[in-house]
Amino acid sequence: MAERMAEVEEARAHVRGVRIAPQKVRVVVDLVRGKRLRDAQAILRNTPKRASRVVAKLLASAEANARHNYDMDPEELYVHAIWVDGGPILKRIHPRARGQAFPILKRTSHISVVLRARHSK
Repeated sequence: MAERMAEVEEARAHVRGVRIAPQKVRVVVDLVRGKRLRDAQAILRNTPKRASRVVAKLLASAEANARHNYDMDPEELYVHAIWVDGGPILKRIHPRARGQAFPILKRTSHISVVLRARHSK
């Protein structure tokens, strides 16, 4: 009989359509990837980027999901995976001289996070 692997409990959270460009959000997300949850929250509190507020709220949501849905201990949680995908792009036009028009692309982001528990043995 094949032995089954134990299911890894993980808590997820997603936020879609954030009006910040994915390139700017990735700078903040890279700071917290792989860190313990409490350390990641401290880093985000002290990061002077607009995206850090959104990512902090997302981590708080994932922590709440872990506590309420899986009875996981918040002190053992760490950021297993966090990534940013591009969302819909709002296309605008900037009028220029001699009847020209230059495009303005207002980019949006989808951010996802996975928290797992590190079991100390």
